[in-house]
Amino acid sequence: MSSIASEFHVLHQERLRSFIFPREHGAWGILLVPLVTGAWIGFAPGREILPLILFVTASLALFCLRTPLEIWLETSPLRAQTPTERRAVVSSISAYAAVAVIALVFLLGHERAYGLLPLGAVVGALFLAHAALKKHGRQTRMTAQLIGSLGLTSTAAGAYYVVAGQFDSKALMLWGANWLFAANQILFVQLRIHSARAAGLAEKFARGKSFLVAQLLTVLLLVAAWRVGGLPGAAALAFAPALIRGFWWFLRRPAPLEIYRLGYGELANALAFGVLFILAFQVRR
Repeated sequence: MSSIASEFHVLHQERLRSFIFPREHGAWGILLVPLVTGAWIGFAPGREILPLILFVTASLALFCLRTPLEIWLETSPLRAQTPTERRAVVSSISAYAAVAVIALVFLLGHERAYGLLPLGAVVGALFLAHAALKKHGRQTRMTAQLIGSLGLTSTAAGAYYVVAGQFDSKALMLWGANWLFAANQILFVQLRIHSARAAGLAEKFARGKSFLVAQLLTVLLLVAAWRVGGLPGAAALAFAPALIRGFWWFLRRPAPLEIYRLGYGELANALAFGVLFILAFQVRR
């Protein structure tokens, strides 16, 4: 009897954590890899580290805030059904919001990082669009994920701005490049999930032609960014592992979908992208 009670307690605690902490492991990568790349590329000797610490604090708090806020707005599949669960949702919203506000007040008041205001307005609009699309169910799930990732990857521009002290075309380029990579990951994961039973090149092409077009469009955008001088050629090569794995999927033999292996593979791709992207800008210097 005690073992049953203990198991019930563990399940209850896990359910409560799902109301408080983000469960999407991929979203953490979409948030943190751009943040690290933007901060590293923008940082220069002699710059203070405090603005970056405040920005990281605000970003993490706002990211964690999304989970209980979506539950409160009922745009999440999860629903707070008991008074304890509802209190957990409201308390976590209050705590995350307080931390984010304090960090942002210091950034705006002490560091005068006013460029975060228009960036925050854009990200807020993206969050609302993401939440609205999620309420429509499966039909708009892909679009919602892409819009959500556009908001998450804004940390590249924000981190670059607070360490470099300027919001310029380079900040926007870092944001765009990180979103392009994140979008590729989202499209590939959805392709693998919905085409797990695809057998042979013809069937794979029929199911994945939209992804193939997106891959080719990514290559074209990278070449264009390189040609106009906004993106180092070596930085474009940071996309190579992800692009190769995308094209290779059409040629490889059919294999059962292993969702955990897919997740770890995409995590490795994200880390490789971040490292190669940073190194490209270090070489350029």
